[in-house]
Amino acid sequence: MSNIDKMGVDGTLNILSKRERLQIARQREKLEKNLGSIADLTRLPAALFIVDTCKEHIAVKEAQKLNIPVFAISDTNSDPEQVDFAIPGNDDASKSIDLLLSKVAEAIKEGLEERKVSKDKDAEPAEEEKKSSAKK
Repeated sequence: MSNIDKMGVDGTLNILSKRERLQIARQREKLEKNLGSIADLTRLPAALFIVDTCKEHIAVKEAQKLNIPVFAISDTNSDPEQVDFAIPGNDDASKSIDLLLSKVAEAIKEGLEERKVSKDKDAEPAEEEKKSSAKK
């Protein structure tokens, strides 16, 4: 995707025929649809959340190779031993997935807020020490 974007910026796409530009545009749209969210990653993710481990078995294997913790919804047809943190639930029903993911998202937001509050509390004593040492 980045190569196609560079071609658009430096004008290389304008040299190509209309048909080639359309093919490249379709290819970029397909890449954006499938890989858009991970295109700008600069480091490995801290964790991986998977809804259907049977369907996404390749992602589970790759995460295990890279030592990335895997959280997954485990249905009766999946093996919970393959993942690090299994969440029992129905991975086929959209309402079940929506409920579980909303709870997980709330927990993540709460954890991020707690981390922010703890960082702010740690930063306050350091600022007070700087002020007291500057007065002396």
